Amino acid sequence: MSAASPAAITRRHVVDHLTALESEGIHIFREAAAVFERPALLFSGGKDSIVLLRLAEKAFRPARFPFPILHVDTGHNFPEALAFRDRRVAELGEELIVASVQESIDRGRVREEPGHDPSRNRLQTVTLLDAVVEHGFDALFGGGRRDEEKARAKERIFSHRDAFGQWDPRNQRPELWSLYNGRIRKGEQMRVFPISNWTELDVWQYIAAERLEVPSIYFAHRREVVKRDGMWLAVGDHVHPRDDEEVATRTVRYRTVGDMSCTGAVDSRARTLDEVIAEVAAARITERGATRADDAFSEAAMEDRKREGYF
Repeated sequence: MSAASPAAITRRHVVDHLTALESEGIHIFREAAAVFERPALLFSGGKDSIVLLRLAEKAFRPARFPFPILHVDTGHNFPEALAFRDRRVAELGEELIVASVQESIDRGRVREEPGHDPSRNRLQTVTLLDAVVEHGFDALFGGGRRDEEKARAKERIFSHRDAFGQWDPRNQRPELWSLYNGRIRKGEQMRVFPISNWTELDVWQYIAAERLEVPSIYFAHRREVVKRDGMWLAVGDHVHPRDDEEVATRTVRYRTVGDMSCTGAVDSRARTLDEVIAEVAAARITERGATRADDAFSEAAMEDRKREGYF
């Protein structure tokens, strides 16, 4: 019998690895759905939440999801991501709840940050916590991954939040042998991360293996941008060139989808899934580290926001 080629061995390893991650994610979904009374799945139209939707399908279909889909809309989202969100949720026939940062501003719950083209990313926390209270959610599924950022590396898969929605990294529960403690008091919450152990490369390989559709901005395209804070920001309704900035038209793509005013594009020629996978495999900086200005606000920016209740 001839030995398998190195390429065949590599493909088999990738398939086995993704199968193990998928099985873990399905188990986490089912475990949380059995424990919590009113969970919800956070969905932005981004690649990580797209994978969450597929895992939820595999966990619960042909039945409907035992939870609604929740999106915190900053009002500064990429139109391509919003269009994808609406189309995908309609295809699934599931309930979509949209919590609006603009409505939080109009009601005086938060205040727009001063300055040129202010980001609303940091304003999402109040809107999210208000939605939790309004709808009585006791758990939220999210697409956070430990490889994204050092604060998220501290997360448990079942990540406890107190009655104020706040996170204390010193007060998290052990998770030995994939056993999760979902006990909470009234008013407390749990954030659940089914793809916590995935990497950005795992996500893209799974998207390719499952033939999942993603928004077009994840692939290389021509776009008007300005260089700001070391990143290419898309010129449009929420990013206006300053006097000292020059508008350039470049071939770029996005590694992550967030608030347009703080999410940068990267120069890229990757127009197919295989090309994106090759590009991600060669990258040495995480997608948030390379393209999210809000994470560079301070060295502990993400951890500070998580302590306040950010996802």
